[in-house]
Amino acid sequence: MIDSYVSQIFKFSGAGNDFVVLDGRWGGMEPFREPVRIGQLCKQYHTDGLMILTSPGRGQTAESLQEKIADQVGNDGGAGNVGPVMADGDQPSQYDFVMEFYNPDGSGGMMCGNGGRCIVAFADYLGIRPADGTTYRFLAPDGDHIAEILSKEHSAHWTVRLKMIDVQGITPMKDGYFLNTGTRHLVRFVPEVDGIDMEMEAKPLRWDAAFQPEGTNVNFVAVRADGLHVRTFEKGVEGETLACGTGLTASALAAFKAGIPSAGQIPGQAGNDGTAQAGNDGECHGRHQSAISYRLQCRRGDWLQVCFRPGPDDRFTEVYLTGPAELVAVNPL
Repeated sequence: MIDSYVSQIFKFSGAGNDFVVLDGRWGGMEPFREPVRIGQLCKQYHTDGLMILTSPGRGQTAESLQEKIADQVGNDGGAGNVGPVMADGDQPSQYDFVMEFYNPDGSGGMMCGNGGRCIVAFADYLGIRPADGTTYRFLAPDGDHIAEILSKEHSAHWTVRLKMIDVQGITPMKDGYFLNTGTRHLVRFVPEVDGIDMEMEAKPLRWDAAFQPEGTNVNFVAVRADGLHVRTFEKGVEGETLACGTGLTASALAAFKAGIPSAGQIPGQAGNDGTAQAGNDGECHGRHQSAISYRLQCRRGDWLQVCFRPGPDDRFTEVYLTGPAELVAVNPL
C-alpha cells in the first residue's frame, strides 16, 4: 500500500550533484517525506538529496507552500507532508509543477539549484510541457522559478537555464561573504581549493555559532584565469558534494561584490571558438542584454554559468544558473 502510487525510482545528476527523484503527481507521497525513508533512499542510491515532482494545487502560491513546509518541518528540521493543497473555488494554478526538495537528513524548505535543473529535465522526461510552450514555471520552497531547456540529447542529457530567486544583501563576515540564494551560503575566496581539507576547514564554519540555528553551507573559491573553481560543504548532506547550484550562484554574486572580474561564458556558449569573454553577457538571458556573467567549475569538473543584473544595495535580479542535467538510472521500487 505504501508504494502503490510509485513503481519507479529515478536518479538524476546535476554536474555530479545526484538526486533520487519521484513522480508524485498521483499522490501517495507521504511515506517518502519521512526523514527515515528519505535517508534510506539517499543512502541506497548514493545521492545528495531526494526530490518529488507534484501537480500544483489550484491557487497554490509560494507563500502557501513555504508556510506548509514550515509547519511540517518544525524546529528539528525534519520533513513532513508537504503536498499541494487544492481548495474548492480557487483559481487554476499558474505553475506547470511543484518541486519538493529534501536533504539526506530529511530537512527541507530550501532550494537546490542543481536539483531545480534536474527536476525540469524530469518534467520534460515525463512529457510535461510548459503552458506557454517554451518556458517552464514551477513552485519551489523558496518561491517560483522559470526555466528553459536549451538542449537535449537522447532523452538522457539536458542543458537547462534556471532562473533563481532575486538576492538582497551580502554580508562580509568570517573572512568571506554570507548570503542567501535560496539556501544560506558562506563564500570564502582562497588561493587554491584543491588542497583544502573540507572536514577540517569547512565543517567548523558550517556549525559556527554565528550561523545558528539554521547553519550555513560553506564554499571555498579559487579565482583562476579560466573562471571560478568552487568546492562546497553542504549542510543536510554534512559533507562535500561534487556540485552545488545555489553555492555556485552565491560564489558568483560574492565574486562581483569582491570586485573579481568575470571570466566569461561556459564552453559552447561563448561564440564559435568557445573562448571566455569578460564583461557583459546577453547569451545567458537570451534576449536580455547587459548582464554580468561568471564561469564556474564545480568539483566534478563541469563548467556552469551564473549571470545576473546587479543593483543598488547589493540587490541582484534576473539571476540565472545554466548547466547540465542527466538521467542516470531508472530502477523499479
